[in-house]
Amino acid sequence: MMDTKLFARGDEGEWVDLGQGNRRRVILHTDELMLVEFAFEKGGIGALHSHPHVQGSYIAEGKFEVTVGERTQVLSTGDSFIAPSGVVHGVKALEAGRLIDSFTPHRADFLK
Repeated sequence: MMDTKLFARGDEGEWVDLGQGNRRRVILHTDELMLVEFAFEKGGIGALHSHPHVQGSYIAEGKFEVTVGERTQVLSTGDSFIAPSGVVHGVKALEAGRLIDSFTPHRADFLK
């Protein structure tokens, strides 16, 4: 536990350019849990995909069209959703915005 980073400041973390004005940064992580911030420009797409991780997402800013499985809803600042393990999901930014995603277990593919 002593080697685990337990706190993060808002200006910490290296942004990774995902193209088309979208980017992400890992905020904190352990083997069991990861927090990641995603920033989208208006019209930005988080393409439909699935992964073995359970994902919980909080809309920190903006408005998104969110698809989880066969269901689609428009969610705004303060709303949230869960993408269960193996379920296809994705987002479209209806305006510029940010998502805070949690993953369990952590996404090793997001680490250097």
